Amino acid sequence: MFRRSYLAMLVSAMAACGTPVVQPEFPALLTNPGPATLTEIEQTVSTAMDGASVNLSADVLTTSSHLTIEQNMIRRIDQPPEMGRNTGRPDHFQLVIDGPQCVLVHEKTGLHWLLNSVECVKE
Repeated sequence: MFRRSYLAMLVSAMAACGTPVVQPEFPALLTNPGPATLTEIEQTVSTAMDGASVNLSADVLTTSSHLTIEQNMIRRIDQPPEMGRNTGRPDHFQLVIDGPQCVLVHEKTGLHWLLNSVECVKE
């Protein structure tokens, strides 16, 4: 009996050694806002939203790790927008730090987008 429990502990300890260590992600804020950083974030968000046109503020992700992108109402002369609220759901993103890397997470899809020229710190 003792031998079985010892063997079970040994096997579980060996299995734990082979398990990769997953580093937690932490909410983050930009430390290097600027034109290059803004361009990379806009391009990343646009790609995540299937090529939608995105214009972000120069201070995006400097005071909060969350980014919400609302859909624009389509405005055309032959089809004016309906009166009232836009019922489309906004897209949500979060800037996180994963080890030394800054990553933008698209909350709807769960996809993680690595930001190469962005520097960030824990929020």
